[in-house]
Amino acid sequence: MADETPVTTAPPLDQPPLAAVESESPSSTEKLESKQDPLPPASLPEVTKEDEQPQESLVKAISEEVPVVGFLQPKEGEEPTIRKPIPQSLISFKEESNIVADLSDSERKALQELKQLVQEALNTHQFTAPKPPPVQAATQEKPKAEEEADEVSIWGVPLLKDDRSDVILQKFLRARDFKVKDAFVMLRNTIQWRREFGIDALVDEDLGDDLEKVVFMHGYDREGHPVCYNVFGEFQNKELYQKTFLDEEKRTKFLRWRVQFLERGIRKLDFRPGGVCTIFQVNDLKNSPGPAKSELRLATKQALQLLQDNYPEFVAKQVFVNAPWWYLAFYTLISPFMTQRTKSKFVFASPAKSAETLFKYISAEHVPIQYGGLSVDYCDCNPEFTIADPAVEVTIKPGTKKIVEIIIYEKCTIVWELRVVGWEVSYGAEFVPDTRDAYTLIIQKATKMAPTDEPVLHHSFKVGELGKILLTIDNPTSKKKRLVYRFKIEPSY
Repeated sequence: MADETPVTTAPPLDQPPLAAVESESPSSTEKLESKQDPLPPASLPEVTKEDEQPQESLVKAISEEVPVVGFLQPKEGEEPTIRKPIPQSLISFKEESNIVADLSDSERKALQELKQLVQEALNTHQFTAPKPPPVQAATQEKPKAEEEADEVSIWGVPLLKDDRSDVILQKFLRARDFKVKDAFVMLRNTIQWRREFGIDALVDEDLGDDLEKVVFMHGYDREGHPVCYNVFGEFQNKELYQKTFLDEEKRTKFLRWRVQFLERGIRKLDFRPGGVCTIFQVNDLKNSPGPAKSELRLATKQALQLLQDNYPEFVAKQVFVNAPWWYLAFYTLISPFMTQRTKSKFVFASPAKSAETLFKYISAEHVPIQYGGLSVDYCDCNPEFTIADPAVEVTIKPGTKKIVEIIIYEKCTIVWELRVVGWEVSYGAEFVPDTRDAYTLIIQKATKMAPTDEPVLHHSFKVGELGKILLTIDNPTSKKKRLVYRFKIEPSY
């Protein structure tokens, strides 16, 4: 296999470092590839296929916030009873514009009618007056016309005070297919529920950090949506499970914690027209508790209903990773009852395809290390790089060698990190001086990396003369591999 290495220029010191150009040592029939993989197109595929089995496409049953877990898992030794094939393609969901000028005539009319109903409700105190007892409802006096209208805010946005209110109202309209009266009832009920639940006080309440590894925000997707991770396998910890779900009091606290977490995230969104006002959800189903966990199932059902009723249209995309086979059976049962629009918001991937699927929507520097990316929480363990430092993602074809070449123009220290998801490749690094007849310096001897090895490698090399750094990854397997890397140049003065 012949090696081909194109010249790659390191970035000027007054500009942020860009990714080097990679080369592949192809077979005689393969065309040389020497550029970074492009970003995914606007219309992204909603189905990831296994090489030898149907796509694991699944859909959450009721809500867009918390996935249902623990259904239809067979007993040991039993075969799954549902074999109905899963649709191989779904219409890609494209998030609708929340700019009023982009709405259709009928949608703008519906928005205007809803605003009129809201204004009337504010004038007559429908959002703030407590519900009268049934026997008094017929005789209750109507508020006087001269009384001042209420001021009501939801998610930090005052209703009808500016154009952010239009964005909020559109969420309720979309949730009810632009049926004005239904949308108004949903809005009114939500405002009442928020008052009864004590949302404003809940946001600042200290509920502890026991569940910080179960649900957490980390980075942004390629379109700027904040990403929320739901890791249900954490509940395999018996102590955490019992502390969270053992009795009604604990389940109520969990529900309040989940609402608080969501509220805090929503209040950081941009509700201005054209702003990002939805969240990208990643649901990790690895080691998800099965149907025997009745307490979790009950708490999940309560959360689903609450979120469905009071948090409309806050999910940009739902990606399920490490999906087990029994989710397929569950999807098969519920998919006929779901709209195409709802289905198209969901993407599902088996363990083997999880990292590849996430990279379609989230760049590697924003994907946590445990999901195949380079991102870690800010800590002393990785001081050189943050999510602000872009990474390069490259596919290495089966039986090929990829060479990343970085040209060094002056004395400096170069720092880089890289990984190949799942490894099973050989990796080596060397410095080749420009000086004629100079010796090549081995930085990292070519070493076979196993799946159990450290997921990310970090290197630093002080360069005292001009030359180039060569990073070589040899993929001897019959499977394509995903290389992710980034580097920095620090000048020596």
